Amino acid sequence: MSWMRGKLTGLLLFFQVVFIVLFAIFVDYDESANAKATVNNLDVRLGGANPLDNPVARYYPMFQDVHVMIFIGFGFLMTFLKRYGYGSVGLNFLVASFVIQWAILMSGFVHMAENKGTIHLDIKGMLAADFAAAAILISFGAVLGKISPVQLIIMAFIEIAFFSVNEYIGVTLFKAVDVGGSMFVHTFGAYFGLTVSRVLWRKDIEESEKEGTNYHSDLFSMIGTIFLWLYWPSFNAALAPGDDQHRAVINTYLALAACCVITFAISSVVDSKGKISMVHIQNATLAGGVAVGTSADMMIHPWGALVIGTTAGILSTIGFTYITPFLTSKAAVHDTCGVNNLHGMPGILAAIAGAIAAAVASVDMYGNSLYQIFPARAPLDNTTDLLAINSMLSVSAGDGRSSGEQAGYQIAALATTLGMAIIGGILTGFILRIPFLDQPKDDALFEDDKFWNLPNGNSFVAVPMYEANITQGNMEATPQKPGKEAEAEAGAMDTKF
Repeated sequence: MSWMRGKLTGLLLFFQVVFIVLFAIFVDYDESANAKATVNNLDVRLGGANPLDNPVARYYPMFQDVHVMIFIGFGFLMTFLKRYGYGSVGLNFLVASFVIQWAILMSGFVHMAENKGTIHLDIKGMLAADFAAAAILISFGAVLGKISPVQLIIMAFIEIAFFSVNEYIGVTLFKAVDVGGSMFVHTFGAYFGLTVSRVLWRKDIEESEKEGTNYHSDLFSMIGTIFLWLYWPSFNAALAPGDDQHRAVINTYLALAACCVITFAISSVVDSKGKISMVHIQNATLAGGVAVGTSADMMIHPWGALVIGTTAGILSTIGFTYITPFLTSKAAVHDTCGVNNLHGMPGILAAIAGAIAAAVASVDMYGNSLYQIFPARAPLDNTTDLLAINSMLSVSAGDGRSSGEQAGYQIAALATTLGMAIIGGILTGFILRIPFLDQPKDDALFEDDKFWNLPNGNSFVAVPMYEANITQGNMEATPQKPGKEAEAEAGAMDTKF
């Protein structure tokens, strides 16, 4: 193991120094956060900025919700693996912190022409960086327990480049609408990760007996589920304005509730004994938040949100029960966390729902707000139609698209996202196969021991029926049952579900 020493340290130090240099050259505070800005040095009566209107007051509460989702929700959701809890929470912490820096830079680089050489960082940029981190964490879920920390950092670095370009194509060029990131975050992250997993597939991954859960690891995973479920409305609504934001919260709230109820129903019916599966409850209950993401700010009506959430719950639960085993055995696509079922297929469902909602959108349904939700549908510049709209509501000139054209661009954004994710995943997967990068094999798969210092020495010790006593700063385990009875029960709790 000594030959591995220093690789992660060297890689992280190198990237952090590069980030510091690039931030020094390209990144500065946005005007709303810059003490030198003229508007921040004038009284409100003289045209200065109103401190009460600063963007941080509006965005920070939802930003913090999203931040909790990234660092607690995603991290604990992945702790279901009985021998990989440190890796799940710890590497989630590392890669998210790494990505938010790199994502700020990459997003600024692809928009450098409009930024005029400087990346102006504000609270919205921080939100966008957290969304980018979510995409990488979704990909991480597909390869959880099967790659080293060094491989994970390299994957994140490459993926953010593809992510940023894909988002630029979809949002800036196609002018597709995806307020909750279901296409650009969830679908992209899922299929990028699944493609990497396919390229890295080996027989020992499928045969590993360590890829299992126990009672306590599933409970820890449910902590992540509950945090994600509670805060998902903020994820989908954070960047939407005014009534759009209010509507996005309502639609996501309803979709999640319907998804939760239907997941319990379908989980019981697909089990031969009518029992509920914890893997379904940990994951499929969240699929409604993904599936409603693209159309969250659209006028899909409350009943429509319930339909989308219900459909997502059915699709995700069926996916965990039948599609995941099929992909593993027939296509050699090993999906540790089932990201295809929680993020991939629901993300595609979201894109389809968004395209349908765009196709039926009209002024009768939205009023002039139609042109704020779908900017490309606004009339062309210097037209009487645009002047008439601006007499009532400030709207920028658009492309004059019809509802059908907007729906077509929504589907085009989905197709581009899938293509970019798969191409990027293939390239990244082959790079990660370089032996020097320490991909875990055999007994090191789904095991913390290879990369973490563990309690009780350097090996995994299962003590589910023991009580921890803390004496003089040391952790000691005291058995609650004597002899072979305790050993038998501890062994049973450590078996694969």
